[in-house]
Amino acid sequence: MPVAKKKTARAQPRAPRAAETVEAVVASLKRMGSERTREGMARYAIPSDHAFGVPVGALRAFAKRLGPSHALAAELWESGWYEARMLACFVDEPGLVTPAQMDHWCRDFDNWAICDTACFHLFDRTPHAFGRLAAWSKLRPEFVRRAAFALLASVALNDKQSGDEPFLRALPLIEAAASDERNFVKKAVSWALRGVGGRSLELRMAALALAERLAAGVEPTERWVGKDVLRELRKPAAQRRLAARNRAASSRSKKQATSKQTAKKKKKRA
Repeated sequence: MPVAKKKTARAQPRAPRAAETVEAVVASLKRMGSERTREGMARYAIPSDHAFGVPVGALRAFAKRLGPSHALAAELWESGWYEARMLACFVDEPGLVTPAQMDHWCRDFDNWAICDTACFHLFDRTPHAFGRLAAWSKLRPEFVRRAAFALLASVALNDKQSGDEPFLRALPLIEAAASDERNFVKKAVSWALRGVGGRSLELRMAALALAERLAAGVEPTERWVGKDVLRELRKPAAQRRLAARNRAASSRSKKQATSKQTAKKKKKRA
């Protein structure tokens, strides 16, 4: 009978296999790219001077073939290539990402696509997400500040465990940045407030109150953010999504309570 392997307390980063070295991956990306795709990036405000022209769908498929690798992700990011950095977001392992890494990558953001991909597919799955919001929201660079609110929006959508409190604490950050007239910042601020308002009834009421205050503000950008959020949160579709989310959360809570009761009964019988 084989001896069971001893489990380690914490996952360790895996070294890339020979076929997964950064040089091999970058060479594959170069072959996958096309001039037509690269030229089309300008229409979406994505710099193409350090890109191969690989569609996002192809990058996601490539990431699945490679599998998770924290070590490879770090090397891909440092290569500086746009597609390599996108791929790094898809293959990195959230449990191994540190706040220092998040800050380092965030400082490198130079377009909305890499910013949003890192936030929506990696950073929001780390235990450090809420801790970076305040720090990034106070910094001036456009895509660093955007990252704060893209991350908040991503956590609001993807986090199934957190309660309302950390999101309520984030509302002052949204209000403070709502006057930033830069396009990529104000859109992320609106995205974040809409996301927070879609999590629960309490958060919806708090988000609506803030949006109404912004919509009546003096600054044009504040008014734009407020009206954009009000328009979205008041849509019937948004209210249906919130109701569905609340039902799902209630179902999860009941299952967890039942599971705990079952575990207690088993413990008593043991």
